[in-house]
Amino acid sequence: MILKIFRHRELYLMLLPAVVLVFIFWYVPILGWIIAFVNYKPGISLSSAEWVGFQQFKSFFTQSSDYIYLLRNTLAINIGTLISNLFTAFVFAILLNEIRLRFFGRFIQTVTFFPFFISWVIIYSLSNALFAPSSGAINEMLVEWGILNEGINLLGDPQYSWGLMIALNAWKHLGYNSVIFIASIVSIPSDYYEAAEIDGANRFQKIWHITIPALIPTLIVLLILNSGWILNSNFEQFYLFTNGTNWEKIEVLDMYIYKYGLKLLNFPYATAVGIMKTFISLALIIVVNEISKRATGKAVF
Repeated sequence: MILKIFRHRELYLMLLPAVVLVFIFWYVPILGWIIAFVNYKPGISLSSAEWVGFQQFKSFFTQSSDYIYLLRNTLAINIGTLISNLFTAFVFAILLNEIRLRFFGRFIQTVTFFPFFISWVIIYSLSNALFAPSSGAINEMLVEWGILNEGINLLGDPQYSWGLMIALNAWKHLGYNSVIFIASIVSIPSDYYEAAEIDGANRFQKIWHITIPALIPTLIVLLILNSGWILNSNFEQFYLFTNGTNWEKIEVLDMYIYKYGLKLLNFPYATAVGIMKTFISLALIIVVNEISKRATGKAVF
């Protein structure tokens, strides 16, 4: 083992800065979890704070029913986002691969990749300009054409909140997510398609019997890796789209932690909720990996 490390010492030295950064910014902050177990107040030292044990964890489940709508919103939006992102990217990569005009295919890929670089601030501004109930361009057009009697409050009506978050995420990440599937398609040996063509297979049959089976392992790996992030939400997106009328259907765990931690300065409570979220996410990725291993024989670890 030592001899192997010495032989590849240059590679390990190149890796060292990344390992140090991950350790500093991902593992050292775990020491701050002690805040969840003490009655910490800003301005006092942790050593002088009163030890309260699991009191903050108990209060999350016993002193309020917040966890009901928080878990409901977080799971509904994030699971819907995961499924829609992977499914749309999966289908889009297959369709893009079937475009015979390569220039047109590259143009489409560039156009769909561009939204990934747009910030959520700009996306919210565009959404407001298009879908505001009284002044949005699309609502005004639909009312003017007589399709609607009044504009739809897409940004404020709670019944549209989940669908809006899922749809915007799918649109923003379509081009980015499809790159992995496109790379998997490119790695498929051309001999398979040539043999299928000799056997008389049409384009749809080649997609069904060659392309899709070759993409399934990639889909499973992405599903397992992303399942650990089910309880993590894009804070910037939810911070911008949450308002006084839709908060009950759009507030997720990350927004809840922000509210209690940085707005109400209840650091122990916010830290406790964050710890629970971390362990549940870890359990989810282990369970999904085990299910995949037993069902398909493919797993990440």
